[in-house]
Amino acid sequence: MDFEIFKYQGSFKLESGRELSELQIGFHTYGTLNKNADNVVWVCHALTANSDVYDWWKGLFGDNNYFNPDEHFVVCANILGSPYGTTNPLSIDPATGQPYYLSFPQFTIRDIVGAHQLLAAHLKIKNIHILIGGSLGGQQAAEWAIIEPERIKNLILIASNAKHSPWGIAFNESQRLAIDADSTFYSNTPDGGSKGLKAARSIALLSYRNYKTYAVTQQEEADALLDNFKAATYQSYQGEKLVNRYNAYSYWYLSKCMDSHNVGRNRHGVEKALSLIKARTLVIGIKSDVLFPIEEQQYLFRHIPKSAFAELESFYGHDGFLIETELLTNVITSFFKTDVKGKIIELQRTA
Repeated sequence: MDFEIFKYQGSFKLESGRELSELQIGFHTYGTLNKNADNVVWVCHALTANSDVYDWWKGLFGDNNYFNPDEHFVVCANILGSPYGTTNPLSIDPATGQPYYLSFPQFTIRDIVGAHQLLAAHLKIKNIHILIGGSLGGQQAAEWAIIEPERIKNLILIASNAKHSPWGIAFNESQRLAIDADSTFYSNTPDGGSKGLKAARSIALLSYRNYKTYAVTQQEEADALLDNFKAATYQSYQGEKLVNRYNAYSYWYLSKCMDSHNVGRNRHGVEKALSLIKARTLVIGIKSDVLFPIEEQQYLFRHIPKSAFAELESFYGHDGFLIETELLTNVITSFFKTDVKGKIIELQRTA
């Protein structure tokens, strides 16, 4: 496992027309590129994750897991705007010598993919055997498979969509309103907006899990309790946990980036854009996901030409894509054993 930082020497032009100079990209690699250069597994991470996929996707990626360094050359890049090694709102603006904060340019999922392409060129990777991502990571993967259909050989999209929904945008805006209500967000300090970020994370958690998850994991045993409920302390704890490792500015910009996701933009519509994908594609949805409902993955399956579909039963809602690694391993194994076009893969949980 290696962590490196790639520093791009040119000017990186964004979809908006604005440019970033001195772009840097933090990334992890695991394993080595084989002689035929056909063992690349590129992972696109989600909103607040990082490039250390062995840390946050244990059970699917690891020395003894399906994706392992003996068989695969695994690459995961920290995404644009994220504070784990890549240029983000807390980075120094070369033009001013000060951190960007709210002067950071708005960017899109396509811009994140553009940064991935620069890194792939730096690593001399021609073809990507498997491109995989969940949630915002799946949005990146879908975009990349459309931008470079010949390069991506196999595509795995988990709990994601072709266009971010009004429901998802409303969740993100509610989180931004929480951050905006914290006046320190406009103080231009590294910890600006921390209280707002804590509240935003609490809002987000409601979309990552669901009623049943909370009913079981946060249920009270004592009927007489009047305050300090498990569910309340859990929300506060999780909010504080994110504040201790993240910043409100990156969160703000990346939520805006997620809102921008629409593969049909300037491509004659979503269905036309999805038809451009040439990769063998596995689309996985989670039945209990309220943030990226199963209908969104079924839509991807219907409109990506060479695709298979699997529906996971999970207690964990959207977060199931990070937790249900045994089920994911089973369906991915089945996917690579069969002719997948138009196939619905049925899954059974092993004992």
